[in-house]
Amino acid sequence: MKTATTTRSLSTIAAEIRKNWTKANSGSSLYFGAVPYLDAMSTLDKISDNYMFDSGRSIVAYFLGNAGTWKGEVARNIKKELNAMLKSR
Repeated sequence: MKTATTTRSLSTIAAEIRKNWTKANSGSSLYFGAVPYLDAMSTLDKISDNYMFDSGRSIVAYFLGNAGTWKGEVARNIKKELNAMLKSR
């Protein structure tokens, strides 16, 4: 997980999400509605980056909106991390 002074890249976070969001780990399989946003996050470094015509902020926000079925400690920590990125300048 990240330290208080380090921000991980969105691509690193996306890789961790793909690894963890399985039926065995979180009780549900990767939700199809989250896949396009996770794919986009996989190509981004910072939340200020763009993916085609979409901002990194909107991609993260839409991912979080589609990640409701992802449960568990890893999910909670990553969602908290992504929400903190959204709230930062």
